[in-house]
Amino acid sequence: MLRPRSGGNQWIAREEYVLSPSTPVNEFTDMFGNLCQRLVAPAGYFSVRTSAHVETADSSDTAPNAPFIEVQQLPDEVLPFLYPSRYCESDRFTEMAASLVRGLSTGYGQCTAIVDYVRSTIQYTPGAGQQIISATELNQSSSGVCRDMAHLGIACCRALSIPARMVVGYLEGLEPMDLHAWFEVYVGNRWYTLDPTQAELKGGRIAIAYGRDAADVAIFTQFGNPVGLLNMNVSVERMPRPNY
Repeated sequence: MLRPRSGGNQWIAREEYVLSPSTPVNEFTDMFGNLCQRLVAPAGYFSVRTSAHVETADSSDTAPNAPFIEVQQLPDEVLPFLYPSRYCESDRFTEMAASLVRGLSTGYGQCTAIVDYVRSTIQYTPGAGQQIISATELNQSSSGVCRDMAHLGIACCRALSIPARMVVGYLEGLEPMDLHAWFEVYVGNRWYTLDPTQAELKGGRIAIAYGRDAADVAIFTQFGNPVGLLNMNVSVERMPRPNY
């Protein structure tokens, strides 16, 4: 999954996708609306190179007063993001999540309290997490990568019956530059971005894939004999505004 798609928060103005050597590809849309490419990789050296010009917001929306939406009022497509999942065992965080938000109004404010907890208790260590760990495992640790911190935030929000989904993509200005993970919550009848790795919520985000947790949003999944990843480079830069 390397193709971003146009939506409410981003517009794909130009895109290039190159396979070397050239290989037949079948594209489909998965259950979460992600654009997926399916192929049989040839033997030997094989590379995938993508680039895109994306119009996206300079800042991420916030909504301190966005209310909690009762489960019976949620859209059908949001319901999968309430359930426990492989890396977000929300059924194990019911008591902890309730204690973190005690006394707060239900909705967006509860979500930001959870983000504050994750940021204050888990040290963000980019590049250190080769092994995917779950929310429960991270909560017993003291450091993690963006993916792990998103898992913990998602699990706690779902424990409060607030839909939460994982997002993988790119973030302008990330150091060191790499793919980045954050999460979104559904309050006030829409999705809002939250990112436990950032002291201030930044814009300049390009979403590539959405899912319940890391198992749904891997940039590539291989089957058969393991194939070694020789190299991966990610670069993000701001471009001059086009003259339309």
